[in-house]
Amino acid sequence: MTTVEELYKAFGLLADAKDKAGEHEAEFRLFLAASKGNVGEKRLASQFICRFFKYFPTAQDDAINVLFELCEDSDANIRKQAVKDIPSLCRTCPDKVSRFADALSMLLGTEDVHELSGIQGSLYSLFSINIKSALEGIFSRLLQTSEDEESSDEVMGLIRERLLRFLVVKIKQIGDLEKDVEDFIMEQSKKLLEDVTKDEFIAVMDLLRSLKTMATVQSRQQLVEMVVDQAALDEPFEASDPDCVDRLLHCIKSASPMFSKNVHSKPFVVYICDHVLPVLKDLASPDEDTNIQLEVLKTFAEISEFAGDIDKLEKRVNTVFTALLDYMPLPPSDEKEELATEEPKLNFSQVECLLFSFHQLARKCPGFLTDESNSERLKDLRVRLQYIARGSQICIKRLKEALVGKSGDALKAEENKKRIVALKLFTNITLLVKDLMHNPPSYKVTITLSWRPTREIKPVESSENLKNPSPGQKRNITPITYDDANGKKSNPKQARTLYQPPSGKFSDKAGSYTNYNRGGRGGRARGGFRGRGQRGGRGGFYQNKL
Repeated sequence: MTTVEELYKAFGLLADAKDKAGEHEAEFRLFLAASKGNVGEKRLASQFICRFFKYFPTAQDDAINVLFELCEDSDANIRKQAVKDIPSLCRTCPDKVSRFADALSMLLGTEDVHELSGIQGSLYSLFSINIKSALEGIFSRLLQTSEDEESSDEVMGLIRERLLRFLVVKIKQIGDLEKDVEDFIMEQSKKLLEDVTKDEFIAVMDLLRSLKTMATVQSRQQLVEMVVDQAALDEPFEASDPDCVDRLLHCIKSASPMFSKNVHSKPFVVYICDHVLPVLKDLASPDEDTNIQLEVLKTFAEISEFAGDIDKLEKRVNTVFTALLDYMPLPPSDEKEELATEEPKLNFSQVECLLFSFHQLARKCPGFLTDESNSERLKDLRVRLQYIARGSQICIKRLKEALVGKSGDALKAEENKKRIVALKLFTNITLLVKDLMHNPPSYKVTITLSWRPTREIKPVESSENLKNPSPGQKRNITPITYDDANGKKSNPKQARTLYQPPSGKFSDKAGSYTNYNRGGRGGRARGGFRGRGQRGGRGGFYQNKL
């Protein structure tokens, strides 16, 4: 067995030989033999092998195998030493970066936090030596399938999860990459998306969106097409399957940042119109705390703005219109009936989503409301619009009164944050209704959906000013009128008082879709997501050939 003294003696000989160190292969092989020794010999072997590796090309394969064995040694200190030494070897032999990046990636399944940090640190170092080679090694590991037993699949899953997270963070830190490197990432990501879990899909999309090439229309379109392929829009939609619903929403949300006037959301808009809206109330939620119908409508509203040219437009606008009417009831026929019945349930959040979506799509099909054959449709819609708008105006007034004089930290209180969002919601409904109440209906108003961030709301003026505006000051509430059945204008001052929705009702059941994006190992379990096929028994979240 090689001793520590023998190792230091061999080291001295090679160090003194300098560029002629390659003439002393017997001494170098002492280092390889020391990998079978005790802790001290193994740690020295790791350091000395990496120091003189470049001088012995004929012994390099044996040396690499020894280093791999040291990286998997039963002693954590030896493993840490070998992992730490590898970057120094790669600096003198950059052609080995890919191989060692693959090997280091395999070690990410460790449960030792300090050891994990050391492995990631060495991977970072490999990026600084040769970024493309480091990526080749990492993607090589990511593309490996787990065809072994279930326990191995669990370990591989953890490795993939950590490796993807590491890759996303590192690429974002680097910033600008060479075009050939970004092209390589795109190419490898396509292969990776053939079989991924939900969390892996989210991570890959996050990685791709961070690339500089995504500034081009062609690249964004390519990414959208990749997501469309993953969404399986050519397959039947199963409303009762929460996995099917969850997958569709995740795919749309991943593609949403790419949509613009040049990159259209048409495939998703068409799919929702044809397959989702008709069964909206039958949707199964992947999360019992989430209002899945509202989340689908929010997602639909967000992408409707960039739908582009849609075929069979009138049919699909009618689908949206039908869904809208389901959430916009007719007013009570007379005052006695209104007072005798329960207060109606007006789902203002859903109304905002569908009203916005209808506004976006119907502008491309103006005859849907204005054609003479559709006069009854327009008349019915305006009765409903006027009813919902009056309820919205009452809520706007109450919300403004509740926010009077509040600014700064007061507006940051949770209750006031909800009030501000609600104020945006009711204001949006009012603006959209005004547009549609024009004769003929107009589609000019531009709004920001209430759940999306906007500029800070200014402090609300006092209630006195609301009641008694100063000269030149606009009224805060503008009544909306329409022609009644007798062709006369309704008089807001004589209109009966409508019910006032309970405070907070507009937001309590809205849910939060961010709950779906839970990280950690628990999120890696298939999460109930349906695989699209089987590849090596992996049973992945999306499995599809691109």
